[in-house]
Amino acid sequence: MTVTVGTDTAKTRKTLTVGDQSVSYYSIDAATQAGLGDFSKLPAALKVVLENMLRFEDGKTVTVDDIKAFAEWATLGGKNPREIAYRPARVLMQDFTGVPAVVDLAAMRDGIVALGGDAQQINPLAPVDLVIDHSVMIDEFGNPRAFQMNVDREYERNMERYQFLKWGQNAFNNFRVVPPGTGICHQVNLEYLAQTVWTDTDQNGETVAYPDTLVGTDSHTTMVNGLAVLGWGVGGIEAEAAMLGQPISMLIPEVVGFKLTGEMTEGTTATDLVLKVVELLREKGVVSKFVEFYGPGLDHLPLADRATIGNMAPEYGATCGYFPIDDETLKYLRLTGRDEDRIALVEAYAKANGFWRDADYAPVYTDTLELDMGTVVPAISGPKRPQDHINLDIAGTAFGQYVKGIREGKDTSANAEIRWEGEGGQPEPRDIPGDEGHHKRGYVQTDDGNYQLHDGSIVIASITSCTNTSNPYVMIGAGLVARKARALGLTRKPWVKTSLAPGSQVVTEYLEAAGLQEDLDALDFHLVGYGCTTCIGNSGPLEPAISKAINDYDLIGVSVLSGNRNFEGRISPDVRANYLASPPLVVAYALVGDMNVDITKDALGQDKDGNDVFLKDIWPTQKEIADLVEKTVTREAFMSKYADVFKGDEKWQAVEVVDSETYNWPPQSTYVQNPPYFKGMSKDAGTIHNVKDAKVLAVLGDMVTTDHISPAGSFKETSPAGQYLLEHQVPVREFNSYGSRRGNHEVMMRGTFANIRIKNEMLDGVEGGYTKGPDGNQTSIFDAAMAYEETGTPLVIFAGEQYGAGSSRDWAAKGTALLGVKAVIAENFERIHRSNLVGMGVIPFEFTNGDTRKTLGLTGEETVSIDGLDTIKPLEVVKAHITTADGTTKTIDIKCRIDTAIEIEYIEHGGVLHYVLRDLAKAQ
Repeated sequence: MTVTVGTDTAKTRKTLTVGDQSVSYYSIDAATQAGLGDFSKLPAALKVVLENMLRFEDGKTVTVDDIKAFAEWATLGGKNPREIAYRPARVLMQDFTGVPAVVDLAAMRDGIVALGGDAQQINPLAPVDLVIDHSVMIDEFGNPRAFQMNVDREYERNMERYQFLKWGQNAFNNFRVVPPGTGICHQVNLEYLAQTVWTDTDQNGETVAYPDTLVGTDSHTTMVNGLAVLGWGVGGIEAEAAMLGQPISMLIPEVVGFKLTGEMTEGTTATDLVLKVVELLREKGVVSKFVEFYGPGLDHLPLADRATIGNMAPEYGATCGYFPIDDETLKYLRLTGRDEDRIALVEAYAKANGFWRDADYAPVYTDTLELDMGTVVPAISGPKRPQDHINLDIAGTAFGQYVKGIREGKDTSANAEIRWEGEGGQPEPRDIPGDEGHHKRGYVQTDDGNYQLHDGSIVIASITSCTNTSNPYVMIGAGLVARKARALGLTRKPWVKTSLAPGSQVVTEYLEAAGLQEDLDALDFHLVGYGCTTCIGNSGPLEPAISKAINDYDLIGVSVLSGNRNFEGRISPDVRANYLASPPLVVAYALVGDMNVDITKDALGQDKDGNDVFLKDIWPTQKEIADLVEKTVTREAFMSKYADVFKGDEKWQAVEVVDSETYNWPPQSTYVQNPPYFKGMSKDAGTIHNVKDAKVLAVLGDMVTTDHISPAGSFKETSPAGQYLLEHQVPVREFNSYGSRRGNHEVMMRGTFANIRIKNEMLDGVEGGYTKGPDGNQTSIFDAAMAYEETGTPLVIFAGEQYGAGSSRDWAAKGTALLGVKAVIAENFERIHRSNLVGMGVIPFEFTNGDTRKTLGLTGEETVSIDGLDTIKPLEVVKAHITTADGTTKTIDIKCRIDTAIEIEYIEHGGVLHYVLRDLAKAQ
């Protein structure tokens, strides 16, 4: 292949010829030659951002000084937190976060018309792909009908939402929808949408090549970092602004280099590796930083494994987990059916512009750490955080300690005799290793027979999530475990709800080609749908008798899933302990059905002859897995399954919509309602007001996630959201989930701070969305907020460390704003949620000088005033006056986490969308 580079008249613009292709590009070397600085030692991840600056330099939004700041970054040891304006190439959405984003766009069309503008002013300027993957729920499982029955039920539940999305696809430019039943957005992005190097036509009609970049309304957008595509999750609010042409305001990030050496050893998986990486990086502290992986270990790391590591960047707290372009990148692009001309361009562009990783790749990093992959051992993570890494051989013991802590922390009757109400006699009690009198037991009778449940009974085993189902090595591995177990006569335990939800149809293609789907089916890991399912909380109901036993006997039920999230209250309302594991281990745990067991040493069951079967007996070798992957994962399979990716099945094609510029909001809809954000909005911005005499809505602890703030899963009829739906004649069976109701602000306001496991420290030991109302009595957070709203009383939230960790859901900020919260004061914030709060006009603050909610002795009875906001500057320290119930006032310093100048404007306008809408109205 001949590659020629020629200089254009622009100082940094050059021409690259690859075979018959000729494209322009913005050269980092040319920028150095033009005297803008030495960029040769920048990490590849940061070079992507630098190229963005070169391409959009206009002397206003992006200046020459912004470009020079990247050279200073390298000379200053990997630090130069200058504010820059970054423009990603495209936007990725899923339906849970995408529906409210499209709702906002539709509302903005109404808003621009009300301000005298044209509805067509509201259109995505950047390409937007929305993949419907969050809606399928596991109602049916364990039989060949499961997939079709779950799909049918999905359409029954979500027709209003799908009609709305299909309207959006027709009404908006640059907006495509990938229909239900196709796959998970991140896997579809990795396998099909992403190109690594993007091309477009500029204003002169010339083709320009540049790095493929994106932001997504899902935190696991980072999965595509494994394909050398720089992308990360943002809130829907920020994504909407980006698609409408508003640059993303950010600080030049620090970049932590993670050196990988060695090779994975026999018996370990990519899941084991990523769980170790999560643990190490959480310990290191990489919030708001880029992480770039480098080192000789990458030569032995398949791209699917890289994508697994990139996927879980939110779990280790980083903005992204990036892998530079190398030979493995090209190999994967070819395998997945990308055009050969594009693959040639990726290679030529990466080498010409300094993005290629070879043996001499040695950039400057802000900081580094190292891991020999040969030291990684089998592991799981849990019971309630991804970073809670547990070596597999002590998992049973660790669970016993967890149970002991729970049982000793409250009144229990651990060994109380439990009356058996079933017929046919009471089963014999089973020994529980490490019990020590702390485990509770209960009994259940189902169609599968009578059996004992106890603390640690695994009631959900789910192969799910973009994290692992995108990786053929662990999926083939799971199939081989099932094959070997089946041959020995093992089956799942009858109390385990099993499911298989691949991230794309390609997975089914190669599992069937390998003959492994039949083996998985034999263990009841039938296909239940193509979507997030259990990982997002769509695990569906347990069998009624099992659910009843767990709740009647107060048992600690367990789920094991090949996902990326295991926060409290996320997976199932009946399950308290949740563990992340590789797909092969999910199968193994389904066979044993008990988290108390040492799965590395104890028997999983007995074969047909009564002999004990151990994990080692059914675990495949790396060669067995690799041989099957090589044989069955083909380029042809990817090309075939993605040939008509936007067409959808007959059900999708039958969805009927009205063609109109603005949306005709159905007044009877309980799924999609016109939000109140832009109603009565003036053409001019306001000013930022000081917070005066605010009351405390909640005092929250550490690691309060966006799942706690705005849960995604099911809810009961007794909750404020449930009561709202009942009042609107929606039966309980049709409630669906919070996630599916995100197009209706009335439901979502009532669901804010409503997670069943959230603990408001204003109340003593109470779990759930409760607080003290104006009268001092316990009530729901929603009802208290509405009572305060009637009197015009502003509200504040106090919290601990890592506030807003987890998913990039905008409703955690939207709900907070709609409840009347003006400020959130925490020890620190996770990146996306902080940005989302600002985007909704809520000001985040951080304690300083060692102050915390605990050192201040906050009870929630206080009144709070905050000064200095009318003249606030980015990251300024201001005074907060906290007055206790007895009239004593203490003044403390708090740091305002409005980080940039443009964010001050967002707050002045009441939010980023208000800012954009007014800007468009003035431009007409």
